[in-house]
Amino acid sequence: MKPFTYERASSPAAAAAAAAGNRGVKFIAGGTNLLDLMKLEIEAPAHLVDVNRLGLDTIEPTAEGGLRIGALVRNTDLAADPRIRRDYGLLSRALLAGASGQLRNKATTAGNLLQRTRCPYFYDTNQPCNKRRPGSGCSAIEGFSRQLGVVGVSDACIATHPSDMAVALRALDATVETIRADGTPRSIPMQDLHSLPGDTPEIETTLEAGELITAVTLPPPPGGVHIYRKVRDRASYAFALVSVGAIVLPDGTARIALGGVAPKPWRRETAEAEAPRGARAVTEALLAGAVTTHHNAFKLPLVERTIASVLSEARH
Repeated sequence: MKPFTYERASSPAAAAAAAAGNRGVKFIAGGTNLLDLMKLEIEAPAHLVDVNRLGLDTIEPTAEGGLRIGALVRNTDLAADPRIRRDYGLLSRALLAGASGQLRNKATTAGNLLQRTRCPYFYDTNQPCNKRRPGSGCSAIEGFSRQLGVVGVSDACIATHPSDMAVALRALDATVETIRADGTPRSIPMQDLHSLPGDTPEIETTLEAGELITAVTLPPPPGGVHIYRKVRDRASYAFALVSVGAIVLPDGTARIALGGVAPKPWRRETAEAEAPRGARAVTEALLAGAVTTHHNAFKLPLVERTIASVLSEARH
């Protein structure tokens, strides 16, 4: 691990200003992803801004009837909150499907959204990776790509986003609240938070330099049946090959977001109108334009089978 300087922020605005004013700065809270990356020298920030004492660790009702989740709410506390379990069961189930109890005790809401890909070539510093070293190439395209993306990918990167929570928040139409370096607030719809790789896979979000996530806001409860189905190589401590976060409403329509298949939580609202026609129609619309490799082509039929299982469970 390379040397770095450290400060403890006194307010969200001060944290954002400190981050904007220092080159190579990173915010740190739980540190469950960042510290590992620093030890591997994949991340080498010159300066860390500790945001743990900013008071962003509460879950509060909004005037619109939803909930505002502070950026520092730990994953364990969020999954266990009675309001989340009752009204936003999809979110609770997605959180409990991720990581281990020990990690959930430390991991924060904002950190979960901003965790970096688990592509093995990103973690292997001996291999070219455009996300780690722009312009060096993508080893995964011609390498072992079983876990990697099939939609929303590019010739520069086929990595997937690892968050289970982000899939649920995408289906729930969440909004991410931030504060910019100049102290002004911003609201970002969940669908706009993460970037597709294109020619710049190293740019993973639409956040500006120094911009700090302060909260995630949920709209009023959508009702319906909430199901999170995660398909993986082993029953625990594994990232999704395919995951489906679904809210199936009484009229037969559904909100469906996918994990494990794209560089961001994957949802196409136009595909959801196909739900009454069945899983194949939904899958064809969701995965239109998919680009597979020899190793991950199985994900397309796996998505269809998983969606079929979820829709069947919700309707019976």
